[in-house]
Amino acid sequence: MHADKRNADCLKDILDRYCQSSGRMLSAHKLSDVECTQVKYIFSENTCSEAKEEVKTSLNIEQESFNDKYLGLPALVGADRSVCFRYLIDRICERTHGWKETQLSIGGKEVLIKSIAQAIPKFVMMVFQIPKNICKGMTDAISQFWWGDDDEKKRIHWQAWWKLCIPKNKGGMGFRDFHSFNLAMLAKQVWRLLCEPESLCAKVLRAKYYPDGKLLQAHSKSGSSFTWQSILAGLECFKHGYIWRVGDGSQINIWKDNWVPGSQNMKVLTPRGNILYPR
Repeated sequence: MHADKRNADCLKDILDRYCQSSGRMLSAHKLSDVECTQVKYIFSENTCSEAKEEVKTSLNIEQESFNDKYLGLPALVGADRSVCFRYLIDRICERTHGWKETQLSIGGKEVLIKSIAQAIPKFVMMVFQIPKNICKGMTDAISQFWWGDDDEKKRIHWQAWWKLCIPKNKGGMGFRDFHSFNLAMLAKQVWRLLCEPESLCAKVLRAKYYPDGKLLQAHSKSGSSFTWQSILAGLECFKHGYIWRVGDGSQINIWKDNWVPGSQNMKVLTPRGNILYPR
């Protein structure tokens, strides 16, 4: 919300109505305790001290308290996004360095990589587009574990990692390419927004970023959040594989949308300039 008394009073009214309807009460201790992890808020750096005091007084909050992460995700993503997601590489390194690779078979390494190491960034990748250098750092950590590298000796990597990411039925090992997997997870969020337009998340994003309700035609705006920028990256990936199921044709752009199954690019191939009109 905007950091002013009017918005703070509105939020306070919403909370009061909720308390009256549910029979629950706000905990004054949690609102004022700086060590409490359940109440999280932060002011923009541009917020003046007078506005901060007005909001705190209206909401009866004594101290500002906020952590770097919320629900396991970075709460604030700055200009240098690599710093925010560096912890993913550290977590994978901690896991792989703790495993005794000398005592594991190739099959054991494969199971540990697929079930644990590659699952670590999955939740984050559903929300944010991870920088490519972070994806490469995670891939390098897993690759070193797979080939048996250690601090004293680096062994030969007999195959490029992208070849190991090829599905098993095509000659690879079926490992994940983190960047491609990230785009796929974001494309899945696009699909959810299309299939569940009445969900709270869809309503919030639609009100701010595509008020006309046309998600497939949405574009980036000045000041867009990193979450929305990530969804747009998933949207571009989504557009490569989606196809319309034709109904009454009221929402389809017959020249630009994918709606012709069996064609090379699922679009109409006849150039518009060659259409013959009756005289």
